[in-house]
Amino acid sequence: MDRTEMKAALEAVLFTMGDAVEEERLAAALEISVPELTELMKELTEDFQNSAHGIMISRLGTKYQMCTKAEHYPTLIKLCHIPQKHVLTDTLLETLSIIAYKQPVTRMEVENIRGVRCDYAINTLIDYHLICELGRLDAPGRPILFGTTDDFLRSFGVSSLEELPIISTDKMEQFREEAEEEAVIGV
Repeated sequence: MDRTEMKAALEAVLFTMGDAVEEERLAAALEISVPELTELMKELTEDFQNSAHGIMISRLGTKYQMCTKAEHYPTLIKLCHIPQKHVLTDTLLETLSIIAYKQPVTRMEVENIRGVRCDYAINTLIDYHLICELGRLDAPGRPILFGTTDDFLRSFGVSSLEELPIISTDKMEQFREEAEEEAVIGV
């Protein structure tokens, strides 16, 4: 199979799968190495970026997915009706931030950081497909471990967790002091 045929095959697979597909699976399907696949995906991504296509190839960590270009959302909304817009309240954002930075993390760990119960926030973030269960901690009670999803990466415009901003220790201390002050005021 030549490069053009391999890129066409990748395009067909990504279109058909819909969800993000791991690079190892794509490489295995084409019977090539992961570095060769990475080069092909780079070319395919550029092909879509440099043309008048309404779709693009998005990289999410070590996965690839075919997505709609943002400039075409208004047309899609007219056709598909208005999609449900998820509102992320301060509580949801705070809980999501803790999970994003500390993952894999248990509900109890999130609650210890926030100082309040997080059942509603965690369940809502699961419903929004921003977090998911990653497994269970090997500890008494086997608590569920939570982490972020590919939808989280897409929603926040990052391709991997390494692209999340780094929070300085000074800023963390400031957040901790503010949280303690709020806890004292709330009592």
